[in-house]
This record gives sequence, structure tokens and C-alpha cells, in this order.
Amino acid sequence: MKKFVFAAAMLASFGWAGVADAADLTLRITLQLPLKSHLGENLVMFKQEVEEKSNGSIEVEIYDSAQLYQDKEVPSAVGSGSIEMGVASLTRYVGDVPAVDVFYQPFLFDSEEKVRQAVAKGSPVRGPLDAAIAETGATVLWWQAYGGSILLSKGGPIHGPDGLKGKKVRVFSKTQGDFISAAGGAPTLVSGSEQYLAYQRGTVDVGMTGMSGVQSRKLWEVMDTVTVTNDADIEFIVVVNTDFWNGLTDEQREIISAAALNAETDVRDRMSGIEAEAYDDAMANGMTIYTPTPEEMAKWRDAATPVYEAFIEGAGDLGAEVLKAAQQLQ
Repeated sequence: MKKFVFAAAMLASFGWAGVADAADLTLRITLQLPLKSHLGENLVMFKQEVEEKSNGSIEVEIYDSAQLYQDKEVPSAVGSGSIEMGVASLTRYVGDVPAVDVFYQPFLFDSEEKVRQAVAKGSPVRGPLDAAIAETGATVLWWQAYGGSILLSKGGPIHGPDGLKGKKVRVFSKTQGDFISAAGGAPTLVSGSEQYLAYQRGTVDVGMTGMSGVQSRKLWEVMDTVTVTNDADIEFIVVVNTDFWNGLTDEQREIISAAALNAETDVRDRMSGIEAEAYDDAMANGMTIYTPTPEEMAKWRDAATPVYEAFIEGAGDLGAEVLKAAQQLQ
């Protein structure tokens, strides 16, 4: 009898209390990057604010490092409701919304000011893209800055388009593939979570990614040189299943939306510092950072001309609309 009383007391202290304090709502988020990446840290910030402001009635669970889904699987997983929320590279929506690849038009967003104008909520560039993505069953909560696209290699820098001839290049968007092809290389689509092995095994010779990815994935272990082309602006988006979102209470949506806005502002404002730290870390781990000469940059830009033509042909009226809006940015 004493044992029974003791067990009941323990349940009262831990088990039943846990049920009483359980969250009313759980948000699961899939992320392909490690939690220590700046996108992971951004999700943790969102999680802490949501749980604090909801007094624990909303719980956020983050599944990082592609535990549940790879980047390419996120749009369908969230759109179908297999998971409530997910983080995906913007270009992963190119199959449903070809116009999203406007952000990968080479050298289109060549200043931070242009990027900020383009990604502002409701802007003539982002607004129509968010609306088109909503038609896939996913609502965009916020955009996550990832910085500029750079080239990774082993044994020395890439000296202009000629340096890509005969080489296989890891890309993560169709438009980047068009750019690499135009420059003379052979594009190979490789997921972010798989690129380390692709470099290690020699599946590809050259990589395209962002500097923060080099840092979070320790890519200096398999590549030794960065060529700073900054040929595209890399963006990730955090999406939530639309039916799930619409089923929440007004109060729940307000708490989540406010936390999303704060998370978006924070990561955007810190991006330049995040990149600077990543460059320092890469050099400290033996990488060479190479800045192309003006002559080399002119050749890179010349090689990009066919990419714009292909985008206009394949992205339809929406592509033409957002490209025109982007070109008008000052």
C-alpha cells in the first residue's frame, strides 16, 4: 500500500502535471541545416518567443539537419500537411513557381539595398511570389537571409568562366545550372545536406553555396578555396501548411506572426556580420579567399546574358513581372 501511495505521488508530481501543462498546439519545423547554423539559430529565436508569449500553450519542435525531410522534399511535405512547418531554399519552389528564380538571375541583386527592397514583405518582387507560393498549399511566414552565392574549389581559385570548362559544378537552382552551362561548366543539382559528400567523393569539382553554409557544414574539410563571385542572392523561406494555419485561433496566429516578423528582421540585420564571421572562420581553417579581378568579373557578367533570356522564356508572365520590378530597384 505504501508503494502504491508513493507511485501515485510520483505521478501527481511528474506524470499528471506534465499532462496538465502540455501545450495546446505543437508546431513541428523541418530544417536541412544544422541547428548551429544561423538559420537554425533564427528558428530557436522564433521558438523561444512563441513559447514565451503563448505561456507555453504553443510548443515548437525543430528537426534540423534533414532529420525528417531533405530540402527538395519540404514544399510537398508542408503543402500536403505531412508536417506543419518547414524551411526551404526559395528555389525549391521553382517547379510550381518558376518566377522564384528571379533571385538567382546572375548579378541582378548586386547591392544589399536592392536585396532589402526586393525581399520586403509586400514588395513588387516578393509580394507576387508569396501569393503564388500560397497556391501550393503553403503560406510564407518569413524569409531568411543566407547571403551571396560563392564558388568552392580545391587546388586554387576559379579565374573566370574559363576556369569551369570541363568541370562538374554543384548547383542548387535551375537558373544557376543555366549560368554554369553558359559559363562552360557541367551543372549537377545536389541538395545542401548532400554537398559535403559530393565534394569529398569528387562527385563534383566545384561548388556553389553561401559562406555561412561553408562555416556551418565545415566545408573547409573537403574544399580549400573560395572564389567570391556573389553572383546571386540566396534566400530561404519558412512556410506553414495553409489549412493548418487557417485553423488556428486569431490569438495563435498573432503570436506566431509577430515572432516570425522579429525573426526575419533579426536575421536580415545580422547577415553581413554572419558572412564576415564565416569568412574569418574559413581562413582560420586554412581556406584561401579569392576576389576576382574586374576583368574576370566582366567575363562572368558577359556569360550570364543567356540566363536572362532563358528565364524570360520559362517563367511566364509572373517571371516577367518580378524581373521588371527587380530591374527598377535602385
